[in-house]
Amino acid sequence: MNSKKKIAVIFTGGTISMTVNKSTNAATPSLSSGDIMALVHHIKDFAEVELIDFSAIPGPHMTPAKMMELKALVKKQGDCDDIFGVVITHGTDNLEETAYLLDLTLDTSKPVVVTGSMRNASELGYDGPSNLASAILTATHEESRNRGVLIVLNDEINAAREVTKTHTMSLDTFKSLEFGPLGIVDSNHVIYYRNQTFIPTHIQTDTIEADVALIKVASGMDGRLLDFLVKEQVKGIVIEAMGRGNVPPGIMNGIKNAIDAHIPVVLVSRNPLGRTMPSYGYEGGGLELKNAGVIFAHNLNGQKARIALMLALSKTSNIEAISTYFN
Repeated sequence: MNSKKKIAVIFTGGTISMTVNKSTNAATPSLSSGDIMALVHHIKDFAEVELIDFSAIPGPHMTPAKMMELKALVKKQGDCDDIFGVVITHGTDNLEETAYLLDLTLDTSKPVVVTGSMRNASELGYDGPSNLASAILTATHEESRNRGVLIVLNDEINAAREVTKTHTMSLDTFKSLEFGPLGIVDSNHVIYYRNQTFIPTHIQTDTIEADVALIKVASGMDGRLLDFLVKEQVKGIVIEAMGRGNVPPGIMNGIKNAIDAHIPVVLVSRNPLGRTMPSYGYEGGGLELKNAGVIFAHNLNGQKARIALMLALSKTSNIEAISTYFN
């Protein structure tokens, strides 16, 4: 009897599927799922693998709508009795956004692991096969159950909510800056050091509201961008504010106009570490923002807060109800 666990590996594309085109000297998708798996040596000694082709696109081509299609496929595979876990390959540029969307929308005890590579198959040190091997090993591990969606690259295991891409080319680009990795893969062994810092939030939805804008605040900005977004009737706005959660005074009227138009405004910090809090009472400070009805997203980054707002808006347009998803 085969005692190896069965893992569904879903391929979406990304650098892990790319080689350099000789005519353009630039990397493009070219490897099939079978081509990639053929480079993952001895994985059959550890798991029974089922290959599933979802797409062959670069990371930046992944849209919120495609993320929801992927979510449906992951759920379908996870519902199969013979599948122990699911691994997804993805471009690293927005891997954390897809992983966080899956983390929010999937309510499963089964391991779900997202991986990719920083180097394409034409480069020395192509990391795709080793990352995929570590992801599959992680998905077979009993302790990977009930941990939400995991991201595995460079032999580190991170929680989707906590991790972000920190470097444009380094192999250890994915870091949980504030809390460190959950664990590692070492000599074919999966070792966990800690649990997630946050209780997982689940937003049960099969739809997504993609019309959500993300703005980064800088010195001296005014409210013109916000006024334009209000005029365009966007459904939500995420603002990457300064420091603890503060904005230049010139932008305040734009924020208030958005809230008066019943557009939810979610606030994060442009700083990579720490929470947003209504600590300052001056004009444009966090206290004025909170009193105006801005939703504080604590230590989420901008791109993840945008994903959460998109999903929340698929459930309700009520600003108070939306705020509960960020508490």
